Amino acid sequence: MDMTYSQRLSLLYGICLAEAQRNVGLSPEEILQSKRLEDYDPLEAATYLACTITFKAIQHAGRSPVDERSYSFDMLSVYQAYAMLVYVYLTLPLGEENMAPALVKSAVIITRSLFAELSDEEWAEIIESANHKFQLIGDAEQEHWMTYREDLDKAVIAFVIAGTDEDSPFDKDELIPLFGALLSMLCEAFAS
Repeated sequence: MDMTYSQRLSLLYGICLAEAQRNVGLSPEEILQSKRLEDYDPLEAATYLACTITFKAIQHAGRSPVDERSYSFDMLSVYQAYAMLVYVYLTLPLGEENMAPALVKSAVIITRSLFAELSDEEWAEIIESANHKFQLIGDAEQEHWMTYREDLDKAVIAFVIAGTDEDSPFDKDELIPLFGALLSMLCEAFAS
């Protein structure tokens, strides 16, 4: 079956939601999931998937935002910038379907999702610092930053394909180590 990119995002969103609900012990009857792709907004899907990918990348990289809050608060903005990069790469192909990303709204949702225990002031600080880092990464013309952006873009698209195409040569979860490595690279760049 041929699917548009927005349908792939919606499908992957539904799949990941169901997986998350199963992981917390909900029975098949308790899992709230529509069978209709139209019930899953592609931009909402991109926001959720950006959070999911970032959360798994943080775990795989062995990072601890809870600890870093105390001794390296600015690192939280690196995670936020990473999540926003993932979000942008998830939403770029939607432009062909005349859908534009909601960057400000998504930034707030992502921050609140990743750092639920923080205050409004801390969220605002993270978003402001992350926006600055995001802009630096996006504007950078050095070869290593261009390669980094290309690698992250490819990984994001591979994740969508792996999660929605039965004929994919790999599973979406096999890409998590790559996301973890890319996050670690970003953390190292901003730690120095």
